[in-house]
Amino acid sequence: MLPVGSPSVAEVVRYRLRVRGQVQGVGFRPFAYRLATELGLGGWVRNDGRGVDMEVQGPLPDLERLMRDLRLKAPPLARVEGIEVREMAPHPSCPDFLIEKSRTGMVRTRVSPDAAVCDACLEELFDPPDRRYRYPFINCTHCGPRYTIIGALPYDRPNTAMAGFWLCPECRREYGEPLDRRFHAEPVACPTCGPQLTLHDGEGLALAVPDVLAAALGLIRAGQVLAVKGLGGFHLVCDARQGEAVARLRAAKNRNEKPFAVMAANRASLAPWVRCDDQAALLLESTARPIVLLPREPGGDDPFPGVAPRLAWIGVMLPYTPLHYLLFHEAAGRPCGTAWLRQPQDLVLVCTSGNPGGEPLATDNDEAFRRLHGLADAYVVHDRDILVRCDDSVLQSNRGAPVFIRRARGYAPAPIKLPAAGPSVLALGGTLKNTICLTRGDEAFVSQHLGDLDNVAACTALEETVEHLLKVLDIRPERVAHDLHPDFHSSRFALAFAAAHGLPAVAVQHHHAHIAAVMAEHALRGSCLGLALDGVGLGSDGTPWGGELLRVEEGGFQRLGHLRPLALPGGDRAAREPWRMAASALHALGRSSEIIHRFPHEGAEVVARMLERGINAPFTSSAGRIFDAAAGLLGVKDRANFEGQAAMLLEGLALCRGGTPPLGDGYVLGENGILDLLPLLDHLADLADPDLGAAIFHATLAGGLVEWAAQACARTGIGRVALGGGCFLNGILRTAVREGLERMGIEVYEARRLPPNDGGLSLGQAWVAQAFLLQKE
Repeated sequence: MLPVGSPSVAEVVRYRLRVRGQVQGVGFRPFAYRLATELGLGGWVRNDGRGVDMEVQGPLPDLERLMRDLRLKAPPLARVEGIEVREMAPHPSCPDFLIEKSRTGMVRTRVSPDAAVCDACLEELFDPPDRRYRYPFINCTHCGPRYTIIGALPYDRPNTAMAGFWLCPECRREYGEPLDRRFHAEPVACPTCGPQLTLHDGEGLALAVPDVLAAALGLIRAGQVLAVKGLGGFHLVCDARQGEAVARLRAAKNRNEKPFAVMAANRASLAPWVRCDDQAALLLESTARPIVLLPREPGGDDPFPGVAPRLAWIGVMLPYTPLHYLLFHEAAGRPCGTAWLRQPQDLVLVCTSGNPGGEPLATDNDEAFRRLHGLADAYVVHDRDILVRCDDSVLQSNRGAPVFIRRARGYAPAPIKLPAAGPSVLALGGTLKNTICLTRGDEAFVSQHLGDLDNVAACTALEETVEHLLKVLDIRPERVAHDLHPDFHSSRFALAFAAAHGLPAVAVQHHHAHIAAVMAEHALRGSCLGLALDGVGLGSDGTPWGGELLRVEEGGFQRLGHLRPLALPGGDRAAREPWRMAASALHALGRSSEIIHRFPHEGAEVVARMLERGINAPFTSSAGRIFDAAAGLLGVKDRANFEGQAAMLLEGLALCRGGTPPLGDGYVLGENGILDLLPLLDHLADLADPDLGAAIFHATLAGGLVEWAAQACARTGIGRVALGGGCFLNGILRTAVREGLERMGIEVYEARRLPPNDGGLSLGQAWVAQAFLLQKE
């Protein structure tokens, strides 16, 4: 909108423009310079802590066109959220449009996520006459590292990991030329002045090889495991077609059956083995380049032995750094041009996080030599520092809109718009799949995925991330939020941080935070019902919850109901051994005599006695443990090798079976708000066909949840339901519940910009804490 009282078209006017959004590190200044120059406008543009600042002078129609084009024709990585306009007195003599030096100040702008190498850079990368031919660090204003190399804002070269690389004359010319694609591309470099690759052996000793990439590919072809330094950390890489190499990597990482992701040169290279619809293709080929879970094609041999044992999906990603592309280029025989990128390529790589199991990613070269010793046979490293640790993002795209499993590289820390502006909050998340969240006004900045806080290194990484985001975003929180569980490291750190800075701290119940996260993302105000289904979270009554029907208000919640609790024989051990939950279900059904015969495991007699006497068998309403009980009763999985494995296998079987009607009497809705699924588990206990059982389980569970929530909507008069918690990563359940409620005219809201699992908790905590503060004002 133009200011009130704008001058007539014939007059020369001058406006001060403030462009807000993701506008630094994306080529916005040269873009604005080109627009203004083409229109013959005078003035200037510069970066500062709040975004892009401009003054422009010229005829009113030209200024109107400039402001329209600033929004509609912005560079690919830019996100313009608003343009503030202030009229100024025209200068009597206005010089040509200039790009001025950046200014510092209070930071209000965005930090751009990393972006995959663009097509223009790929053209140069594979063009032999080009001076950046096969240079592994080629980039421009439209692509390359951003978040992972930023030490401070404004986003200028001295504030990045490129500060120590002096530009050669040719690169300096490009960097200083407003009409060049590399104008103020902060990571700009070439073979003369930029970072370099080196190859090291398994002990970290540098190897003198004529071509690092050729030597690296030779090692991969020979069945070796390489640690390769990327954007946000190291990857461990091997040939996905060599089962022995995959098995060695799995054993070295102590990964058991947890799936690996694979990297292929393009979609065509995976076409025979996975299904990739248009939505999945858009995700795979986006600038974020996440790992996308793709369903396997039925039948045929597995070309990637040991990559994702028994699972119905494979995690797939495409190259996103020049280094990745150059490995595939080497394998293809170094063809000229980019036509080869559209043809199937034989090389497929396992590409997994470069860390010992459960620890944070290695980022520093010497750190990698030390921490990855014994996991990698050789190292491909470079001398550009990684300032921010950032793992690959993971999404699933089947059945409806994409859903985050892990939000990190390519997306973090892009902000989420909150329903209202409020005081700044630091929220510390939970203990699994941890993230942190910082709010500023009506924006919430959720960090990259930090992982499980079950070791010292992971806890240290959490604290480093807090320090870095506070610094980069220049936020001084007014309140600290954390999980209700007092023994989480995130909770202890939150309380220590609050005490050190004289801030109030608020504990937010786990499932309240799950639903609040969905409400915050969708800017929902007022009351909303929530189905919160996950593995476990401490309830406000001190017991473990996990299958909850909540009424959530801004800043508060009411528990309307929950799943009928089952005992956890052996406590947390029951979450790792689904047969124990199956035994618990049999006990609840009065079929305890079957436990020892059905589960001939060591400890079965002890489990039966625990259940009989109620010793070391606390009760939980967890939906995740209902999935475990079903998997155990159907013989799908007795012992899980990673979190959620039994549920994933169960979903895979149901997908293979296809649609099945729900069990007519598979659940009971009690007047006390309890959804009892014991009739369903009783039926599964007598089924010999696990595929059929898995399909019936999903259909009946979804039917029960829909009726449960719909009855609550009718009682409360609230016509909207939010779905939160890790169980809603299950595509069958999520789709069936959503469609069932929508058929009844109920509005359904799901996590879209964050995972529904614990990766979204910090956002929910922040919104609840901010709502508390707003209510007190």
